[in-house]
Amino acid sequence: MLDIKAIRNDFPILDEKVNGKPLVYFDNAATAQKPQVVIDAIAEYYETINANIHRGVHTLSQLATDAYEIARKKVQHHINAKEDREVIFTAGTTFGINLVASGFARLLKEGDEVLISAMEHHSNIVPWQFACEQSGATLKVIPMNEKGELVMEEFDKLINEKTKIVAVTHISNALGTINPIKRIIDKAHEYGAAVLIDGAQATPHVKPDMQALDCDFYVFSAHKICGPTGTGVLYGKEEWLNKLPPYQGGGEMIKTVTFDKTTFACLPHKFEAGTPNIAGGIVLGCAIDYLNSVGFDNIVAYEQELLDYGTKRLLEIEGLKIYGTSDDKASVISFNIEGIHPYDIGVIVDKLGVAVRTGHHCTQPIMDFYGIPGTVRASFSFYNTKEEIDTLVEAVKKAKSMLS
Repeated sequence: MLDIKAIRNDFPILDEKVNGKPLVYFDNAATAQKPQVVIDAIAEYYETINANIHRGVHTLSQLATDAYEIARKKVQHHINAKEDREVIFTAGTTFGINLVASGFARLLKEGDEVLISAMEHHSNIVPWQFACEQSGATLKVIPMNEKGELVMEEFDKLINEKTKIVAVTHISNALGTINPIKRIIDKAHEYGAAVLIDGAQATPHVKPDMQALDCDFYVFSAHKICGPTGTGVLYGKEEWLNKLPPYQGGGEMIKTVTFDKTTFACLPHKFEAGTPNIAGGIVLGCAIDYLNSVGFDNIVAYEQELLDYGTKRLLEIEGLKIYGTSDDKASVISFNIEGIHPYDIGVIVDKLGVAVRTGHHCTQPIMDFYGIPGTVRASFSFYNTKEEIDTLVEAVKKAKSMLS
């Protein structure tokens, strides 16, 4: 059981008012709010050990380096990676996917196939389009059904010996659908294909286990899990990270440089060119500590309560339709009201202090599938309450009455 009042006290922004109303923050799928311990950790880094890492012999550099590498260890243990060198710090999920796709662009050839799904975020579509255009490979798409679930029978037909990598989202940011990634991973490996999992929306809700999943790559962002923006993680199996060419050239990622030839550093530094977001990496470790102190089993159970309650309450509104009705889904509800543009609903509920996301959520193919311009998306976190959902419902009713 979670002490929601105590948890909410950890998040100073939840005391803010928006348009004179108490803030109800339901845009967690876009970015999570930050607990005070994370905010304090950012200041503490810059106040006490700010220095560049890995290169200096002076005390501050050593302290910063140690803190950064301790954070890498925390990520390793959190996701159960075999080695800490399999944890690459990045600028976020998008950066991690582009890193892998750029590497595959140089490994793929004409006749090869890349398999993604119909519910991918643009960040897991566009880089693979680039890779296919550069290499001559073909992009294939696993279709979805009306409930917002992948059609796994079609996946079984699409995967074959030509498939070199499968890149799918763990949890849909637009629909909340939890995909059967273990089945996808195992099937792909039967054909010798690598698998990249976009975990941006999953990591706030679950604790992914790399060794149990056996995926080849897993990417996520710090800001989705109560950490800072501009920081993320690419997990990659060591053998795959050794196969991929470097994504960027510069300092830190080299072993030797001459004008004739450059040799590259060992993992993880091979993929960490330049001065990284040092504070971001360190504070990501702090955010992971905080979430583990809350407990992911507690988070999953409580967010399921919020999802069930929110679904029931919103469906009381006549003309409201929910998109994404899979039996296995995270605490995301995307909806529209017949005859009303989602943007208009979002503007009005914001005036009442409720923050939701409207639009296509960087998943235009999903909206095209349903034949809609976008949705209103309410995404819940463990610091939200049922009373806030009631406020959302009343705000949506108000919007409907004004716009009908």
